[in-house]
Amino acid sequence: MRVAFQGEKGAYSEEAIYKHYEEVESVPRPYLKDVFDAVESGEADYGMVPVENTIQGSIVRAYDLLNERGLKASGEEIHRISHCLIAHPDTELADIKKAYSHPQALGQSREWLEKHGIEAVNFYDTAGSVKWIKENDVRDSAGVASAQAAETYGMRILARGIETNPENYTRFIEIGYKETEPTGEDKTILAFIVQHRPGTLVGALKEFSERGINLEKIESRPRVGKPWEYIFFVEIAGHIKDAVIGEALEALKDHTLYLKHLGSYQRA
Repeated sequence: MRVAFQGEKGAYSEEAIYKHYEEVESVPRPYLKDVFDAVESGEADYGMVPVENTIQGSIVRAYDLLNERGLKASGEEIHRISHCLIAHPDTELADIKKAYSHPQALGQSREWLEKHGIEAVNFYDTAGSVKWIKENDVRDSAGVASAQAAETYGMRILARGIETNPENYTRFIEIGYKETEPTGEDKTILAFIVQHRPGTLVGALKEFSERGINLEKIESRPRVGKPWEYIFFVEIAGHIKDAVIGEALEALKDHTLYLKHLGSYQRA
């Protein structure tokens, strides 16, 4: 099985892949959209993309792509994120002036970096920063990435667990064309646009509450090309094939201009 992820070898997304599957070949891609492209083109059987972090919040681009494309969420993995400061094997902590990494990783480690007088510099990927430092023989900078990234590229870990909050977890979803069956412990993701009249959002959400459906998350995103209009992404407890969920979606049509099922899957 081939599973695509955003980033370089050693990225947290790759760790989540190895945690989620028993036998798998990881397929690195530079950007989130490239992960969707890889699955749609058949280069990969599935993709594994981050959707939420307990410190930084939602990865909104992932929701946008899920809504724009034809793939569906079909699985979930929750992965503990522990950041390391990683540098050239001959470098000491006192030598480090800058730390390169993905903005989310830098944000999660900002207090530690500031305490040690290290400038945070945005980079496209966590593991990619370690790879770049190695390939360019950089001696005064480090990357913020996983311990796996240090092992992958033969680099030195100068500090472990530099994230501000130890309760640092990222939730990943599997994307693909697989149709899942209800397990009794499922989640469903929906996207919808409400009609332009007072009370429509409240009316839409009542269709869930009146049927005892737990609304686990709601997120609004700007509707491109329609200023001050929004797409709502909701995650609810249950599976699209559950009768009560089907009833709620049918009733939801009375309140919405647009409604799309983005996937149902067994919760992690």
